[in-house]
Amino acid sequence: MIIGGGPAGNMCATVAATLGAEVTLIEREIVGGAAHLWDCIPSKALIATGGELAELRRAPEMGLQAEGTLDVQALKKRIDSIQQHLHDSLRQLLSSQGVRLVTGTARFKDDHTVVAETTDGLEELEADFVVVATGSRPRVPDFAEVDGERILTTRHCYPPPEIPEHAVVIGSGVTGVEFTHMFTSLGSKVTLLVSRQQVLPIKDAEVAAVLEEAFLERGVALLKGARASEIERTADGVRVSCEDARVIEGSHAVLAVGSVPNTEGLGFDDVGVVLDDSGYVVVNHNCVSSQKHIYAIGDVSGKLPLSSVAAMQGRKIAEHLMGMHNRPHRNLDYDKAASAVFTEPEIADVGLAEAEAFASGRKIRATKVPFTANAKALIKGDPRGFVKIISDPATGVVLGGSIVGRNAAELIGVVALAVTAGLKVGDIIDSLLVHPTLSESLADAAS
Repeated sequence: MIIGGGPAGNMCATVAATLGAEVTLIEREIVGGAAHLWDCIPSKALIATGGELAELRRAPEMGLQAEGTLDVQALKKRIDSIQQHLHDSLRQLLSSQGVRLVTGTARFKDDHTVVAETTDGLEELEADFVVVATGSRPRVPDFAEVDGERILTTRHCYPPPEIPEHAVVIGSGVTGVEFTHMFTSLGSKVTLLVSRQQVLPIKDAEVAAVLEEAFLERGVALLKGARASEIERTADGVRVSCEDARVIEGSHAVLAVGSVPNTEGLGFDDVGVVLDDSGYVVVNHNCVSSQKHIYAIGDVSGKLPLSSVAAMQGRKIAEHLMGMHNRPHRNLDYDKAASAVFTEPEIADVGLAEAEAFASGRKIRATKVPFTANAKALIKGDPRGFVKIISDPATGVVLGGSIVGRNAAELIGVVALAVTAGLKVGDIIDSLLVHPTLSESLADAAS
């Protein structure tokens, strides 16, 4: 039995059913997951629209004369259409595999029994294994009173009630910088509150510097060392106060300050499932909780909060509970998970970071090639950024990499494969890549 139909839950259901399990999937809202279909997909759709507008603004550089105006209602219909298509496709896929879909909420009655509350009433369901994949939701700090009109969480922004005249984005992690990019692309003025001294504080400093420069060129106001302490509604907007007494006024405030796991109300205390201090389920390397037949995957597991990681957890855990752990297989290595930030320019990385290596005293070889040396980047009129590859100086094994620039999220796949498979820089260099392409910079950086 699986509680939650997001990327983790539906992948687990699919793989388990394929391996011969009888599977019941309980989902309260939308198959595909709220975080996936309400956060990830809509935000990337909005970013794609903003990207097209940015391309039109650069058209004169390409020898073209073009104009574009934003139709918010048409954009909303497009997002709704994408969400509905993915939801329907996933339901059809799961049904075709014999997965029973139950729409409702769930709570443990005992460690092998779950009570599902549906529109038809209560139903008790028993299972040999229970997989919890209930996801997460945006965190709302105590000082903020979200109203969905002027003070927004990220889930109010697909699209927002109106395109902000001046958005004050609170939080400069992945979500915060993506929303900064999105709103500026759609024509908003943006002030970004950066609590530390760089955006994306856990990313490579050189990568963050490229993004900061791009933001400044687009008129974004970066307030570094700024921690919000209060948000007030004004007559025609919001006033955001910081701990250091700085005050910013805007039309809208957008909270992008992390997420919290959806673990309340599941009855974990009644069945002895242990949670950590932040509410995440404590799991081992196979995502098994303190009860050996209860698993937690996706955001509730407290691991990397990425849809790709959640889906891979679902696959691995389905194999594990079906007994395939007795065969040789690779456990999930979260240190080798690729991630991306869908800003302009895009950012992507995988594996060991240069700063992390230096902090630990590990010897590495770091090589970097700018896209200004790449023919395709010049052809596309966007040579911002670079490719950086981290390798072992003794063996040549690829340990990690960072890319900032056009299509970085696509290009990082080559480096991710190298990191996961233990390939050497020579393997990348010896690949006969297409010319002219951005991927040629991967071989150049490996040299």
